[in-house]
Amino acid sequence: MDKIVIEGGVPLKGEVAISGAKNAALPILAATLLAPGVHHLYNIPALADIRTIKRLLGIMGVKFEDGDPLVVDTSQLTGWMAPYELVKTMRAAVLVLGPLVARARQASVSLPGGCAIGARPINLHLKGLEAMGVKINLNQGYVEAKAKRLRGTEIHLDIPTVTGTENLMMAATLAKGTTRLVNAAQEPEVADLARFLVAMGANIEGIGTDTLTIRGVEALQPASYTVMSDRIEAGTYIAAAAITHGQVTVTNAPVQHLTAILEKLHDAGVRFIADESSVQVMGGGTLHGVDVKTLPYPGFPTDMQAQFMALMSVAKGASVITETIFEDRFIHVGELKRLGADITISGNQAVVRGRRQLSGAPVMATDLRASASLIIAGLAAQGTTEVHRIYHLDRGYARLTEKLTALGARIQRVPA
Repeated sequence: MDKIVIEGGVPLKGEVAISGAKNAALPILAATLLAPGVHHLYNIPALADIRTIKRLLGIMGVKFEDGDPLVVDTSQLTGWMAPYELVKTMRAAVLVLGPLVARARQASVSLPGGCAIGARPINLHLKGLEAMGVKINLNQGYVEAKAKRLRGTEIHLDIPTVTGTENLMMAATLAKGTTRLVNAAQEPEVADLARFLVAMGANIEGIGTDTLTIRGVEALQPASYTVMSDRIEAGTYIAAAAITHGQVTVTNAPVQHLTAILEKLHDAGVRFIADESSVQVMGGGTLHGVDVKTLPYPGFPTDMQAQFMALMSVAKGASVITETIFEDRFIHVGELKRLGADITISGNQAVVRGRRQLSGAPVMATDLRASASLIIAGLAAQGTTEVHRIYHLDRGYARLTEKLTALGARIQRVPA
């Protein structure tokens, strides 16, 4: 197992290109199951989670040719089981449930795992599928689903679940009749999946809104599609540039989906210029503490909460960070405190009192975005920071050490 070693205190300088969005690529790969044939997918990031879902789809008979585009051949579906061994490492694997019941009329999918940041149950997925005519049975940790052709219906989601919206939208594309998803998630990655489904021939209205209307079709066709860029990766590099008082241009960025992040960074005193596809961060200025509350899109994303907390740990004054999406998403606080951060937790709020300087120390990553926060803090800390359990990072950041090294960071990945 590797670790990342950082010699902090170096302002980042240069240009970094953002990779494809993991949280769009995963459901899009699952959606290829809906249309037998050969798909061509561009801008797929090189991540551990992508390798996991490719292994999962491979079990079902899907064949791949690596490259850009990634060629996905779903002509022969030979299985419909998602085993615990794969699903336990990545909860997004549950996204094969909707496509499988729509195409194969059956599925057996292990209950999901993934990051240790709360329960995140899939009850809304199952409730929605049952309303569409799917018979659900929970058996020894597996969701066993069977159906004749799905039927369209109106589904009101209790909360705007992202993967729930995606699963039900995918299933509805091949249902008989019309499905309305009310209180649907509006995240850009959900909209990106919807546009891919439309490219395959699906009939979807309301893309990007909280009400999706899906008119089922008899069949879908393979498609070529370019996955959107990763807004969380973009936000992470912007935060890294800001905390080191660096001068960095973040390119291939989905700026139209960064509004909430950029507004808070502006309020915190980060100097930048943004256009349609890039953000130029300019060093200098003083960081100020600002309050943040995580919310569903278009609010401030929970996946940037930890990185913003790292930035606030060296800002002037205090900030209150409120987490409303997931419970147990302050696990990284203890590790940031090892670097000298002054953070107090009360329920779903963290009060961060900025310090002039952080100090390097050994720390341990607990989940994907917590890992990123420790990297950001380590870049600003004086001395050496060692980040352990970095396999979390491999799930969501492509070529992280290489990209940071190109920006001048003194960072290396070495055996632990």
